[in-house]
Amino acid sequence: MKAWIPLSLGLVLSSAALAADPNCTYPSPAAPVPDGATATKDQMVAAKNETARYNTDMNVYLDCLKTAQDKLMPADPSKLTQDQKKKIDAEVKAIVAKNNAAVDELQSVVGHFNDQLKAYKTAHAAPSTAAPAK
Repeated sequence: MKAWIPLSLGLVLSSAALAADPNCTYPSPAAPVPDGATATKDQMVAAKNETARYNTDMNVYLDCLKTAQDKLMPADPSKLTQDQKKKIDAEVKAIVAKNNAAVDELQSVVGHFNDQLKAYKTAHAAPSTAAPAK
């Protein structure tokens, strides 16, 4: 009976590994953000909407990676062989690397949008109504 435990555990881990990542689809990239200094209001609103879409899609992808990582973890890791532990560790490292790269890209895209939004607000600021100092 005990001989079946490693075999069963191996099959469960293999199926978890196969299911871990294929369902996580990397989102399509955000459209380029216009130059805030010269963009129109409509262009900036469209860029805001596109950045929001990308942010939402990327968060779905990151949640999928987290679920995939959670599926790799067996209920009782003490029953794993060294080879099974190494395989799971390698798969977890790959998922963590994908997660980190996605977070870096998301921060870059959102940061670029925010920079262009500041430039837009600066370029389209209402002229000051204060009287010049004498």
